[in-house]
Amino acid sequence: MNLYTKEQLIKKLQEISNCGWIENAREGNHGGIGNTLEDLLGIQENNLPIPNAAEWELKSQRINTTSLTTLFHIEPSPRAIKFIPQILLPLYGWEHREAGKKYPDNEMSFRQTIHGNFYSD
Repeated sequence: MNLYTKEQLIKKLQEISNCGWIENAREGNHGGIGNTLEDLLGIQENNLPIPNAAEWELKSQRINTTSLTTLFHIEPSPRAIKFIPQILLPLYGWEHREAGKKYPDNEMSFRQTIHGNFYSD
């Protein structure tokens, strides 16, 4: 598996862009574009909630699509700087659907799905 610095990743993405049309390596797969990009970068496919290129999470999207892009789905838990529970959840979170059942009554949830062409609500 390849690991890239920011500069190396930008250079490699520019090289891939300069190749022009590249056939989808995973025909019929909704994630085929992203999977093809990972293949070209030598990045092993995984569904882990971690960046896939060192500290960078790569996202791809078809031209003229109406699909939304999910940046992350992560269950809040204590992290070193506690950014999610201290900043995002109080400002933008909502009651977790399993609050009071699987989780404590005050369990919060936060999800952000965006469109690549305009602001989301």
